Amino acid sequence: MKQTKDTLKKKNPKHPKNVHEEKMLRDIFLHQISDMVFIMKVEPGPKFRYTFVNQKGLDLANLKEEHIGSLIEEVLPKDTADYLINQYKKVLETKETVTFTDYVQVNENKIRMFESCLTGITDENSIPYIIGITRDVTDYSETRQKYQSIIDHNLDAIFSVNENGRIISTNPASLKMIGYSELELMNHSIFELVDKDGVKEIYRVMSNTLLGEPQETKNCTFIKKDGVKLHAQLKTVPIMINREVTGIYVIIRDTTEQWRTNEKMNYMAMHDHLTGLWNRPALLEHLQTEITKSMIKEQEFALIYFDIDRFKYFNDTLGHQAGDELLKQTSDRLLTLNVSHYHVYRLGGDEFVIILPNMTKKVVERVVGNIISLFHTPFNIHDQDYYLTPSIGISLFPTDGKDAETLIKNADSALIQVKEKGKGHYRFYRSEMNEAFPNYILMEAHLRKAIQKNEFVMHYQPQVNLVDGKIKSFEALIRWNNRKFGFVSPAQFIPLAEETGLIISIGEWVINTVCEQLSIWRKKGFEDIRVAINISPKQLLDPNLPTIIKKALLFYQLPPSSIEIEVTEGAMEDTGNALFMLRRLKDMGLIISVDDFGTGYSSLNYLKRFPIDIIKIDQSFVREIQVNEKDAAITKTIINLAHNLGMEVIAEGVEERDQVQFLISAQCLKAQGFYFSRPVSAEEIEKNVLYI
Repeated sequence: MKQTKDTLKKKNPKHPKNVHEEKMLRDIFLHQISDMVFIMKVEPGPKFRYTFVNQKGLDLANLKEEHIGSLIEEVLPKDTADYLINQYKKVLETKETVTFTDYVQVNENKIRMFESCLTGITDENSIPYIIGITRDVTDYSETRQKYQSIIDHNLDAIFSVNENGRIISTNPASLKMIGYSELELMNHSIFELVDKDGVKEIYRVMSNTLLGEPQETKNCTFIKKDGVKLHAQLKTVPIMINREVTGIYVIIRDTTEQWRTNEKMNYMAMHDHLTGLWNRPALLEHLQTEITKSMIKEQEFALIYFDIDRFKYFNDTLGHQAGDELLKQTSDRLLTLNVSHYHVYRLGGDEFVIILPNMTKKVVERVVGNIISLFHTPFNIHDQDYYLTPSIGISLFPTDGKDAETLIKNADSALIQVKEKGKGHYRFYRSEMNEAFPNYILMEAHLRKAIQKNEFVMHYQPQVNLVDGKIKSFEALIRWNNRKFGFVSPAQFIPLAEETGLIISIGEWVINTVCEQLSIWRKKGFEDIRVAINISPKQLLDPNLPTIIKKALLFYQLPPSSIEIEVTEGAMEDTGNALFMLRRLKDMGLIISVDDFGTGYSSLNYLKRFPIDIIKIDQSFVREIQVNEKDAAITKTIINLAHNLGMEVIAEGVEERDQVQFLISAQCLKAQGFYFSRPVSAEEIEKNVLYI
C-alpha cells in the first residue's frame, strides 16, 4: 500500500488532497469488491486520467502500477482507448450511468466477456470523477446465451411481456407466426393480437401468472397481420427476479391445422356425408337443446319425420347412383323452405327429420303443405323426370312427448300409419290415440270403406237472397251415417280424412255426387241452381283437382258456373300453390268463394291477389252483431269492401231475425243459417225449397 501511495505522489502530483478519504476508498475497493475498479479523474478536453485501479483491474486490464496517473490514451492501444473514451464521454453528456460490454483476450486461447458500469461522481454541477466497475460476465453470458438459444430456436412463438401485457421482446418464431416485424411488435400489447372474444380469457390467464402461477389454455385465437385467424395453445410462465414477478413469458403453439382437423372430424361426426345435412347424433343433441329452450320459454315445437314413397323401388331399379342423386336433390329442396330457424336431418336411407321451433299445429300444417309441394316438381335425374311423394309423420312438443326419444318414436309411429294407409300424405301423432286406439283404428277402417258401402250422404243448406227471398244457391255438406258409429260429426272424420289422405277420394266422391244432383235438378227444370263445394287444403294442393272437376262437368253436362269452389283462408296460406290452383279453376269458369273470411291474418292480401268472386262472413262475427259494436263494425266493413271490389257477400250462421234485419240494412246480399234452414237432404230441398 505504501508503494502505491508513493507512486501516486510521484506520477501524479495532482492526487486527491484528502489522503484519509483516499485511503478509505482504496481499502473499500481493495477488500470489499471482487470486481475490477477504476477511478478516473475528469480533466479538460475532456480527458480521463487513472487515479485508482484495484489489483484485479491491474491484472485483467494488463496495467501496471506506474500507469496510475496516466491518461487512457497513454497506456492503452488507440482503438481500445478511443472506444473507452467515448463511453466515459457519454457519462458526462447524459449524467447517467453508462453500461457496456466488451471482449478481452486474457491469454492466447481464451477471450472473456466483461460488462462495465460507469457512474459519475457529482460535485455540484460537474463530474470531477467517474468510477468504473467491470465484471467478468463470461460464465453468466454463456448461461444466458444457452437460455436465449432455447428461446431463439424454439419452434413455438415466445413473447416477453411486462405486467401490463406490453411486448418487450420476441423470438424469430413469433415474428414468423404472427407476421409482424420485431419493430412493429415492440411496445404493443399482447391483447391487441388476440381475437376480441378471447381477450377476457387471456386477461384471466395473465392475471394468475402475475401471482406466480404458470397457466395454460388450449383454445385461444390470435389475429395475424394479414387478418387471418390463428388457433393456438397458450402457456404463460412468470419471469421472476429476486422472487418478484417482473414480467411474463407468453408461449404460443400454432394448433390451426389440428383445429381444422378436429373441426373436420366434428363436422363428419355430426353431418351426413352424402347430403351434408345434420345426422342422427346431431338430431339428438339439437333436440335436447330445443326441449330445454322450449320448456323455459313455454313454447311448442314440431318434429317432422318423413321418407320418400317407393324409394327402395326407385333405388333398386335405377341404381344407387341415381338414388344418391335423388337424396341430394331432396336435401337441397328441403333447405329452401321459407321457415325461420329450422333444421333438417338425414337419419339414413331416405329418412329425413325436420325440427320446427316455436310453432303451433296450424303453422306446422302449412309448413307440411309446403314440404309436400316441394315434390310437385319432378326430380330430373339423368335427363329424365321422376315424380315422387313423401309420407310424413309429425309429433308436437310437449303434447306428444317431453324427451327426444319419445318425440322421435311418436313421429315415426305416425309415419308408419301413413305408410300403411295409402302413403303420400301426413299425419299428426295423437296422444289420445293411445287411450282409445282400437276405436280410432276401427273408425279409420270404416272410413276407408264408407264410399264402397254407400254410407256418405250429401246435405244442402240454402243461401237466401235477402232482397227478394229467392233461393238459387246452396252449400253442399257431407254427412256420414256409419253402421257401427251412427252419424259421425264432420268435425271428427274430416280431420281423420285429412291426416290419412282419404280426403282426396272423399272429395272426388263429393264433386261427382253434387254434379249428379245438379244434373237431376236441371232435368227437372231448375237450371239456374249453383252449389258450393268445400275444398280442403289437401285437395287444393292436389294437381288432379281441375281434371276431376272437368270430367264431372262433362259427364253430367253442366256449365262450370253451376259449381262454386269454397276454400278457407287457411287453405291459401301456401300462397304460391293456392294462387296457381285457384287461377286454373277460375279459368275453367268456376265460381270461387272464401269461407270464414276475417278470421285469418292476410285477408286483404287474399282479396287483392286471388280470383275471388264471393266472400262468406264467418258466423263468429254474425253471432253478436246486435250486441257487439266491434262485430257489427267488422261485418259492415267486410260488406262495403266486397261491394267496392265487385264481389258477392254471404253471411253464415244466421239464427235470429234481428241478425237478418241488420244484414239487410247493411246491404248484405245473401245469408244462410238455421234461421232459414238446416242442411237437409236433396229430397227435402226439392220438396220444401225448390217448389216454393
